[in-house]
Amino acid sequence: MSGGVAARTLRQEGFDGRIVLIGDEPGVPFGRPPLSKTYLRGEEKLDKWLVEPGAWYADNDVERLSAAVLRVDVPGKRLEIDGGRSIGFDSLLIATGGRNRPLRVPGFDLGGIFQLRTVADCDAIKRTASRGASAVVVGMGFIGSEVAASLRTMGLKVCAVLRGAAPLDAVLGPEVADVMAAIHRDQGVELVAEDEVVRFEGADRVERAVTRKGRRIDCDLAVVAVGIEPATDFLNGSPVALDNGVLAGPTCQTNVPGVYASGDVANHLHPVFGRIRVEHYNNAEKQGATAARAMLGSTAEYDYIHTFWSDQYEHKLEYAGHVRRWDELVVRGSLRDRSFISFYLAGGMVRAAVGLNRGGDPEQDAQGEMAMAARMIRMGLRPARRALEDEERDLASMLSTDG
Repeated sequence: MSGGVAARTLRQEGFDGRIVLIGDEPGVPFGRPPLSKTYLRGEEKLDKWLVEPGAWYADNDVERLSAAVLRVDVPGKRLEIDGGRSIGFDSLLIATGGRNRPLRVPGFDLGGIFQLRTVADCDAIKRTASRGASAVVVGMGFIGSEVAASLRTMGLKVCAVLRGAAPLDAVLGPEVADVMAAIHRDQGVELVAEDEVVRFEGADRVERAVTRKGRRIDCDLAVVAVGIEPATDFLNGSPVALDNGVLAGPTCQTNVPGVYASGDVANHLHPVFGRIRVEHYNNAEKQGATAARAMLGSTAEYDYIHTFWSDQYEHKLEYAGHVRRWDELVVRGSLRDRSFISFYLAGGMVRAAVGLNRGGDPEQDAQGEMAMAARMIRMGLRPARRALEDEERDLASMLSTDG
């Protein structure tokens, strides 16, 4: 999707030169969020998630090449692609995303074990996920949590195995993660926490998962969601700097002039958060547009205050900012009632906020609480704890008073 958005932006900005969009997935660029949610459940097609309909590319003279890039010849400004072909470039955007991290355990290659990244992956899960079947979900990050919720909604029995104490605890912290755990348990998901799958068993197809602590979980299918790895193998040996993805500067340019990176693969130097790599839809979309403008000469820094969302059952979670370590969690609302905003503070500064069933979409509701939280993050505010907790205190009033 990030590459598709970049191609569209180049044309919107008036670029009239040659554009070649290379990808090894069939179909036109699209956003992946429905694959773990509405498309998986058969509630929605992907039409509205296309960057542009298929005809747009031909109409706007954007060449689509279905191929895998094998190597980048930076000095020669050429890409070596499969089939013994090559193509030259003046500017290059690397938007290769990631590949699913495999679970290196015996039996992982049995039939009925899936990972989710592509439409084909999702379609394969849908064909197997019949009502009443038993599913094991390995990993309860955002993809695992959403898949578990979707499968349960589809009428499957779901058992989730996770290394942490609760779903999403590494991202949301134990207080909020406990709320998410209770939501899944209330819906009938069995959570096998602080454990991990060490092997799958079965004849030709998976029949059970075995955990390190000795649990033997019978299943008809398994979905492994243990994260992704940046897709950068084709850059090995090139001068493009790599470290947990492609290292990109503030404008999305890499250490090599004329070479840029965006989306899941980009380890970007952010003016607010420092160097981060973000694996979410909103970032892929907005960063692709910024990279395209940089390719045309813009020097604007990519300073987007990251946001993303997650739908699980009837619950909507919105996130703004970025933080992995924090000193203090401040809750506005009620964890028990599952309606709150949690603020993550480091050194007294608001670095991230999460809204569950409260606060609005920070991208759509400019006056909502989550949008106000995003502004606090951008401004580097250090509001008083009591002010954040006080339901009578309008968050907008803190933007000028700093607490």
